[in-house]
Amino acid sequence: MADVTLRDVARASGCSVATVSRVLAGTRPVGAETARRVREAADALGYRPNHAARALRGRRSGTVGLVLPQITNPFYPALVRELTHALHADGRAVLLADCDDDPVAEAEYVADLLSRRVDALLVIPADEDRSREAVAAAAARVPLVLMDRGCGPGVADSVAVDNTAGMALVLGHLAAAGRRRVCFLGAAGTASAAAERRGAYAAGAGALDPGAPERVALGDFSVEWGRAAVDEVWPARPDALVCANDLIAIGALQRLQQLGVAVPGEVAVTGFDDIPMAALSAPGVTTVRQPVAELAAEAAHLLSLRLSGETSGPQRSIRLAPTLVVRDSSPRSRLAGPRGAEREGTRGTT
Repeated sequence: MADVTLRDVARASGCSVATVSRVLAGTRPVGAETARRVREAADALGYRPNHAARALRGRRSGTVGLVLPQITNPFYPALVRELTHALHADGRAVLLADCDDDPVAEAEYVADLLSRRVDALLVIPADEDRSREAVAAAAARVPLVLMDRGCGPGVADSVAVDNTAGMALVLGHLAAAGRRRVCFLGAAGTASAAAERRGAYAAGAGALDPGAPERVALGDFSVEWGRAAVDEVWPARPDALVCANDLIAIGALQRLQQLGVAVPGEVAVTGFDDIPMAALSAPGVTTVRQPVAELAAEAAHLLSLRLSGETSGPQRSIRLAPTLVVRDSSPRSRLAGPRGAEREGTRGTT
């Protein structure tokens, strides 16, 4: 059976070949009714685009480069999965690079992906300051969207969770549960997510106790640091440990169990991200859930707008509302029902 061609789709939809090409390639805006007829005809005929031929004709490869800081962090595989699905729906494939939290390697991977003629880039920068030069240079060449973390204002479109709102959910939950001697276990460095969560804790913890903003221990986003951090802060006898991500929280729980400390009786533990391990640990970790599917969909949409030429001018910054998922690592409060979740904040765009 012969392959279905653009001409076949054009004949079935009653449109010109040029219009069919624009609809299926997403290169230029087309009326909604026309686009619907073309897509219905393409689906009915079983049309499949020839990406190699499209790349030769239109100087587009149909690929998007994705640069991650560290694929071993369980948050990122879930995000990659959603991104792959969202981009595939737009007819685009993903080339993945893991820079292992090294801005030098990150710059090399970005350059390599550009040399492979990717149409666009998605980047989760390893470091807000040291990643900026390479990311800004890439953004001047192809559409680029920053995800989860930023590189400062004016570099590229970005989409991330509202870390400040997430930390407010955690602190409000602990306050309602009567916890006051709160301590923050976070990550050092200038990755924007780490810095935003630290800053949000420092800004909000004073409402629980005047000394709380100073009770901070910084390492990295790892289970190992979570274990070590407990030893560092435990002499102060905190009644809650606010962890900057779930890996730290899980490490903290492991060490507290080794010490024979009752959780949440003596100390509550909270995390951030809601990776699968957070629900599977014992006890389950109370955490801030990132809207991963929405994060991926928004990033794919921003890229699509830039690639189609529908959006130009200043960069857009989208912040998505998080959800607090209450599990057994923290006390129940009047604000949360059994296995419940609290939602706050609004989706913001600037």
